[in-house]
Amino acid sequence: MRAEGLHATLLFIGEFPSKNLEMLLSLVSRIHVEQFGLYFDQARYWGHNHIVYAAPSRVPQTLQQLVVMLEQCLIRNHISFDTSFQGDYQPHITLLRKAHWHDEPLNEIQPFAWNVRDFVLLQSTRAGNMPVYRVLVRFPLGSAFRG
Repeated sequence: MRAEGLHATLLFIGEFPSKNLEMLLSLVSRIHVEQFGLYFDQARYWGHNHIVYAAPSRVPQTLQQLVVMLEQCLIRNHISFDTSFQGDYQPHITLLRKAHWHDEPLNEIQPFAWNVRDFVLLQSTRAGNMPVYRVLVRFPLGSAFRG
């Protein structure tokens, strides 16, 4: 993964009509939580999709709250999103795609802290086999969004 593409997905909306983007931005801009820290201290492997990722051993309550608020906002407004992890949010940052590992634990990683000051709406496209992420809008945490 390229450094500029590293992110932790809160929700995956998938295809979304551009004509409804302003409405989505208006709804999401009303969500307010305080800034928080996220401490990634574990390396893990998903064998079913061949991904090595970093994960925190503890998920901050504020992050859980943000995800629930986003889910509820989308549900109330009949906006479809991937619900496969609904209620069991586990943040992760994909580090390596197309990895092949066995069932043994991965080596320990150097823990790192992420001071979360905002969340973003990303548009995902592809360049060859690599995903490319473009930030459409940032939503600051800890203060009301002013668009």
